[in-house]
Formats: sequence, C-alpha cells, structure tokens
Amino acid sequence: MAARIQTIRGFRDILPEEAHKWWYVESTAREILGLFGFKEVRLPILEQTALFARSIGETTDIVEKEMYSFVDKGGDSLSLRPEATAGMVRMFIQHSLYHQPLTAKLFTIGPMFRRERPQKGRYRQFYQIDVEMFGFAHALADAELIHMLDTLLKRLKIPVYELHLNSLGCRKCREPFKEALKTFLKDKHEQLCPDCRRRRTLNPLRVFDCKKEQCKAVLKDAPLITDYLCEECKAHFLQLKGYLEELKISYVLNPYLVRGLDYYTRTIFEVIIPGIGAQSAVAGGGRYDNLVEMLGGRPTPATGFAIGMDRLLPCVPEPEEKQRPLFLALLGEEAVKVGLRWAKVLRANGIWTEIDYRLGSLKSQLNRANHLKALLALIIGEDEIKKDRAILRNMDTKEQIEVPLNPEEGLAIVKQQLGRK
Repeated sequence: MAARIQTIRGFRDILPEEAHKWWYVESTAREILGLFGFKEVRLPILEQTALFARSIGETTDIVEKEMYSFVDKGGDSLSLRPEATAGMVRMFIQHSLYHQPLTAKLFTIGPMFRRERPQKGRYRQFYQIDVEMFGFAHALADAELIHMLDTLLKRLKIPVYELHLNSLGCRKCREPFKEALKTFLKDKHEQLCPDCRRRRTLNPLRVFDCKKEQCKAVLKDAPLITDYLCEECKAHFLQLKGYLEELKISYVLNPYLVRGLDYYTRTIFEVIIPGIGAQSAVAGGGRYDNLVEMLGGRPTPATGFAIGMDRLLPCVPEPEEKQRPLFLALLGEEAVKVGLRWAKVLRANGIWTEIDYRLGSLKSQLNRANHLKALLALIIGEDEIKKDRAILRNMDTKEQIEVPLNPEEGLAIVKQQLGRK
C-alpha cells in the first residue's frame, strides 16, 4: 500500500467545523469595513522578490530567513507573499490609484506565507485581513483605522483585549534615536542573543522585537524613541491620543513597541489578547508615509493594519446559527421527484434545505434530520402523494400538520412555521 500523503509541516486544513467561524469573521469584517467606506481588492499571492526586499528590508528576518522564494523558468526571482502591505502598495502605484477621489481605502483577505517555526497560533500558511488607507497624513486617519478595528473586535464579541500604542517618529527624529540605541547596545553585546547581536548594527530597532528574556532585561534601561520625537511627530501623536480619548477607546502607551518591518513611521499599534499564550498579538499596524515613494510611486502618506485570523479565531465566541435547515424525508421514486420541486422552491426563497441522498427508511431519514439539527421535516411518501398532502413535522416538539403537496401552495405554511414572512 502506498504511503499516505499528509499536509506539509506548518500548513493545515480548515475543516467544516472551523470554516463556518472563518466565514462569520470574514463576512463581519466586510460589513464593518464597508461602513467605513473601504473597498475589497484581490491580490496575487506571488510577487517579485525585490518587492519585499525593498519594502520590508533586506536585513529583516522575514527576507533573510523566512520567505518562500525561488527562481522560475524565466530566471525571475519570485516569492510567496509574507505580508500584504507591499503588494497593496505595488497595486496602488501600478494602477495609479492616487485619485479615488481623494484617497484610496482598500482591504484584502487571504493567505500569507513564512517559513518560520510552527507553533500555536503561528503557521507557515497563515491568513490575514489587511486594511490600508492611502492619501491622508493627518492623525485623524490613524484614529479612524483604530476606531474601525475596535468596532470590529466589539462586533465579534472579543471579551478582553488591549490596544498598545507608540510612535516610531519620522526619518528626522529616528536617526538620532538609532545612534543612541547603537551606543547603548554596544556595551551590552555579550548579554544579547546571537540574533540581536547581529541586529545591533544592521537594524537596532529590531532588538525591541526580541522575545528572549535576556534581551528584554537588557532593554529595560535602553533609550526610548518617545524621548527623541521631533515637534511634528510629538504633535501628531498627541492629536491621535486626543481623538482616541474622544472616541472613548482605551489604550496602553508602550514605548517598547516596535514593528518588525522597516517601512513604519510615526503611529504604530498592536491589539493584545492577554492569556492566549506567547502569540498574544492578534492585530497590528501603523503609519508608513515613505513606502509608496520607496517603491517608485509619488510621495503618498499611508496607514494600515493587519489582523491575524489564525490567532483571532480561537478568541471569537461561537457564532449563533442564524438558520436551521428544513429536511426533506422522501420515500419512493415519485416522492423524490416531488421533493426536488420542493427543494427548488424552498432554496429559491432562501430556505436551507437538506436531503438524505441514501434515501433510507423514514426512521433513518428522520435520524439524519436530527443529526443536522433540522427545525422542520417535510415527509413525502406514497400515502402523501395519493392524498395530495405532505406532512410537516416540527423536529423539536414532534407536532405534525398537513400541507399541500404542491410546493407553490404549501410554501406560505412552511414560511409561517419557520417564522418568516
């Protein structure tokens, strides 16, 4: 017997028991984002490797270690997307979305890929809801994004979460901070983990991203970006905090918060759900005013966030089933033909309809109806066809009534029993 083929390590199947919650979260996100005027786009999962090297940064762990990259038959270096923002910016530039009419407010939902160590809440194929806003430099745009994220989390009934907030400043104030941080870390070289020793000179802000306790201990006395903000960045951050307070959105000022990607400027934020393990950040984002220009577009301010669905989903309460099915119990070939007419009419009227295709005994079909948690069962057999009346059975109360065999005539009674108009 041939060996069974299994999923690749770090990848997984999403089975029907889980998939209904994925659909619920995605549809709720589309509804909330629509209320704020955001439009959905679809992006390719494969891009030129240079797009991520230029946007994310060649010295980041993502580009150096984690991307799925290969050279195709034409000699081009391609990569599966490790995140969505770079692709969104590429699309924005390529299709000249600078006048939509004053800004572009876009989102996409789909898989990303990173070859990192699989663990709880972290997979090599993972899913994100990615939201981007192009064209507004004002702190109001950041506040709107955070307000939208907060609205979505509340709609999904996430019981407890924290919004962590910081500012990374701009190019003008970040360079003096980087130099101060490099000087501080130089004397701590031996106390850092091997990765942070390398980051210390290449990209010192990334040291704040380290999860190792030895590095966290070193950083307790490190200089903080908030002490180096220029007047414009201070004013932007103060304005954002004022808007959040007006919206009554609570936040935690976290001066140690950084983003792992090089393109962020000024506002950055994360949503933390305490108690879910090491991977407690379920969403994160911020402002990246230089990225469009870095990738060859016109200077365009931008801000956005991404939600990690794999981490968020276990925290979402099980959604209530909005509809229970109606089950057609069909006994005999003539009953099947009548049942198909009923199924067509019921589904055309938005009623979830199930049939047991094995066409067993009445008892086995009603057992199947119970398994599917059907509210009603419409029973059609030889006697019902002769009498021109079907039996409508309430599966909860076991009460039965007769309805016309013709679906066009019996539909109104079925709707009434389902509580529909």
